[in-house]
Amino acid sequence: MADRAPKTSLARVTDAELLAAFDAQVRRIAVAPAGYRADLLDDPAPVLRVTPADANPESGAEPGPEAEQGPDAWGGGVFWCDLDESTADVAIAAAVEWFRPLGSEFEWKHYGYDEPADLPERLRAAGFEADEEEALVIGETDEIRARLAPAPEPEGVTLRRLRVDEPGRTADWRAFADVHAAVFHDDSSGMVASLAAAQLDDPTAMSVWIAEAEDGTAVCAARINFHEGTDFASLWGGGTLEAYRGRGIYKAMVARRADEAAARGYRFLQVDASPDSRPILERLGLRTLTSTTPWIWRP
Repeated sequence: MADRAPKTSLARVTDAELLAAFDAQVRRIAVAPAGYRADLLDDPAPVLRVTPADANPESGAEPGPEAEQGPDAWGGGVFWCDLDESTADVAIAAAVEWFRPLGSEFEWKHYGYDEPADLPERLRAAGFEADEEEALVIGETDEIRARLAPAPEPEGVTLRRLRVDEPGRTADWRAFADVHAAVFHDDSSGMVASLAAAQLDDPTAMSVWIAEAEDGTAVCAARINFHEGTDFASLWGGGTLEAYRGRGIYKAMVARRADEAAARGYRFLQVDASPDSRPILERLGLRTLTSTTPWIWRP
């Protein structure tokens, strides 16, 4: 992969500058999770493609044991592109041709500023289906922490990191998957397996948090990814079981992760925010910069 982009030294970035920094530092230079590889391609057009590590559809080779396979496996996808009207369709066709032999779904991550403007329509015409649209929100870590400082701790809930012993870690990831399934109503087993492998492979790149009720039930699960060599850490998850909403658990989880980011020198926090979390995050000082939508291709 190419070297990391230089960190921004701007005292107060505009929305456009912040979006450009995110695109250069995080989106264009992705680090593939364990069992996958990231390839920054120029042919037939500039895209960043994440694929199971040993998959090589052009040679007919099957993915190796490092990459979890099967119907629930996370299939990777395209997460950055630099296209125009003359290259978009050929890039989409090349992605489908590459991933089709793997036999699993894959994602084309679309952001509202991606060109050409009709890229979503071109993806739909190629057989992709849009998942739920979210908002890309980014804020200053210090400002977020300052706004969270007065917030009381949620009552009757304990927030803790992922356990490090093997039985505890396995149980926590199972709880993570259960919370995700209950909140978002989908099967996340493939995604969680990939996350667990990535966290075990490099614990410094990801921190995982579990919120537990007094009876030991996991009621919220979240993680933070630290993008080494950049200004950015990213927050993921944080969905809370319906019976435990309104107690400040989501904000407390943001606070814990913001503290970690500040301690490690990350200036900005980035979130792909759902319609439910977006208003909370905006009140904490994060700015909505654009939309982001996973377009899914299924075999």
